[in-house]
Parts: sequence; structure tokens; C-alpha cells
Amino acid sequence: MALQKSLVLSSLVRNSTRTASVVLQTRPGSWWTGVEMGPPDPILGVTEAFKRDDNPKKINLGAGAYRDDNGKPFVLPSVKKAEKIMSEGNFDKEYAPIGGLADFCNEAARLAFGNDSPVLAEKRNATVQGISGTGSLRIGGAFFNKFMGNKDFYLPTPTWGNHIPIFGHSGLNVKSYRYYNPATCGLDFEGAIADISKIPEGSTVVLHACAHNPTGVDPKPEQWKEISKVMKDRKLYPFFDMAYQGFATGNVDGDAFAVRQFIEDGHDLALCQSFAKNMGLYGERAGAFTLVCKDKEEADRCMSQLKIIIRPMYSNPPIHGARIVTTILTNPELRKEWLVDVKGMADRIISMREQLTANLKKEGSSCNWSHIIDQIGMFCFTGLKPDQVASLTNDYSVYLTKDGRISVASISSKNVDYLAYAMHQVTK
Repeated sequence: MALQKSLVLSSLVRNSTRTASVVLQTRPGSWWTGVEMGPPDPILGVTEAFKRDDNPKKINLGAGAYRDDNGKPFVLPSVKKAEKIMSEGNFDKEYAPIGGLADFCNEAARLAFGNDSPVLAEKRNATVQGISGTGSLRIGGAFFNKFMGNKDFYLPTPTWGNHIPIFGHSGLNVKSYRYYNPATCGLDFEGAIADISKIPEGSTVVLHACAHNPTGVDPKPEQWKEISKVMKDRKLYPFFDMAYQGFATGNVDGDAFAVRQFIEDGHDLALCQSFAKNMGLYGERAGAFTLVCKDKEEADRCMSQLKIIIRPMYSNPPIHGARIVTTILTNPELRKEWLVDVKGMADRIISMREQLTANLKKEGSSCNWSHIIDQIGMFCFTGLKPDQVASLTNDYSVYLTKDGRISVASISSKNVDYLAYAMHQVTK
């Protein structure tokens, strides 16, 4: 009996070995042999190159995050106080609802539309918490792909680099309209109006509510009104991305002008919000997506479908950042302090624009740098050409994206003199 069992076991082992040998011989070298190496992210690539540089004067102007005058990450005092209040509360770590924390959604909408907005009074908004601005855009892209008959999305040229893949991955047809004029480093308003006037009815037009990324060029109030009228006449749908409310000018109501003007003009619209910049909550991923609808009944239907989209995407959003935002916006004293914080950040950036322009003049530059002051927000389109950008990086260790965009938030009183010197050297 023992011999018989041994022979059977030996046979099984041989068969198993032969089967494994066949599998090894027929299986390709790897399941992922055909996967190609992707290109590096243009912003992260700048940061990596900066880290490798040993020049003590090196400057990284690529990253889109606020820095204090010592070049350090900045946690807002109001945020620290909010977290202290939260630590003393009786919060659990349970899942958030699919649409996010209700108080957060209410406060985000109130900040965007204003306390007295008819949208809120009539409950015409379907607002869900998103994973910062990027996640909110992705929710919007999925909703429009599913329910908007015309899937053409028109983006300004240029636009935030992530807009194109977000909407493309959502299955939408990404197109463009003129926006920036390289000759003036300002708004191509005539070109924008001309292009928008020709966009087919029923299309969606993506608009940066304030502090346009990457150019820092915004329409003036009267220009916003004309854009609104043209879009209303053409029956075009406005899709706003508002990542910098309060961060552009220091005035949260003023920075929401475009969104509120479009509401006043009778538009229904989509809105994406982020609290990364204006509360410094970069890693907390706190944002919101809103659809402004015809009435409450329509908003309720849209809300039900937004939840159906979110559930298989990421189930529900993170809670900590949303609680920080809610704590700040619902506490009168803390909200008041936050408004001071955000204005302080905006004012420092405005000051750096002024100092850089003054230092370029001091260096003897004959170029017109007035656009540095005229532009607004975190970013500035310097007008530097690719070869000048390359020289700035290779010869002076100043790192920025190839299109000449710089993050003004990374300029400080300690490096602005050197930056002006380097910019003058490559442009004189």
C-alpha cells in the first residue's frame, strides 16, 4: 500500500512539473511588457530637477503652492485654531455620506453664491463634496458625459494642464477658444468673444472664475458681463472652475463676481471649488461640485445621479479637511480671522509682483514688465520664450515651466533681487 501511494504521489509531482513547464514556456515574459514609460509630469519634473541642483541661489518657481517669505509651507493660523477646536470635540471617524458632509456642502455653496443668493433660498443647487478641485472636476465630467447631449467642452487657450486629461478621460470632446494674447501678455478679449460667438449651441464652455491658471489674466467685470450675454444668446452652458476664491485679491466676494454675475443673468451652471489654496489645505483634498438647476425638483434629481456616479468612483470623500472648512466658515470669529489670513497671502503675492517689476527696472531692463503687476493670483505668465527659460534654468538655476509660467508665491524678499537679475540677463 505504501509503495502504491508513493508511485501515485510521484506521478502527480511529475505531471505538476510538466504542467508548470508548459505554462512557463508559453507565458510571455511579463503581463505588462507592452506598457510604455510615460512622460514625467511637467510640474513635478521641474521640482525633481530643482532638488538635484546644488546651487545655493537656486529658485523653484514651478510648484503651485503658497510659501511664506522664508520659502516655507504655510499653515494658516485660522486652520490651526480650527483643528484645536476639532480636537476638543466629539468627532468620530465614520464614513461620510456619499455626497459628503452636509454642513460642508452648504457652507461651500454659501461662500460661492453669497448669503442672500436666490439659488440657496430656492434650493436650486445640487452640491456634493469632491476630492478637492481635481476630484470635483472629475465628478462634473462624468455627469456631463452621462447626461449632456452635446459632449463638446470648450477650454480657454491656455488652460490648467490637468483640465484636458480630466475631461478627456471623462469621455468628453475637448476643444478650445482663444483667451491669452502672447503679444500683450494679457487677455485676448476680442478673440475670446469671436470664438465663443461661433461655438455651436448646447456646448459647454469652461471658465476660470478668478486668478486664471496658468496666465494670471482675468476679464474685467464689464468683460465678464459681455461674455455672459454672448453665452446666454448662444445657449451655451457655463462650467466654472473656482480654485482661488479669496486668493486672487483677498476679497472672497469680489473673486466670486463672475459666478454671481452669471447667476444674476439667468444662467444655470456648474461650479467646481477647491479649498487647497485659500485655506492652505493642499493635502486635505477638500472641494465641492455644484449644479445650479431650474428648481428644487430638478436639483434633487441631479443630486441623486451625482451620488450614483460617486459611489463606484470612490464611495465617499475624506472628512478631516471638510471639517476644517466647516469649522472655519461656521464660527464667526474664526471666519473673520480666516479672511485676514487669506488677504495676507494675496497681499504678499501682490507685493512680490511689485517688487519683481521694480527690481527689473532697477537692473536696467528695457522690456515692458507691466503685465507682471496687471496679472493676478498665484501664477504669472512672464512672456519668456523657451530658449530664455532654458537659459534661466541652466545658467542661473531658476526653475520654471517651459511656457514661462512662474509661481509668484515662491518669490520672496530673499530671492527677488536675484530673480530680477537672472531674468534681465536672459532678456537684455
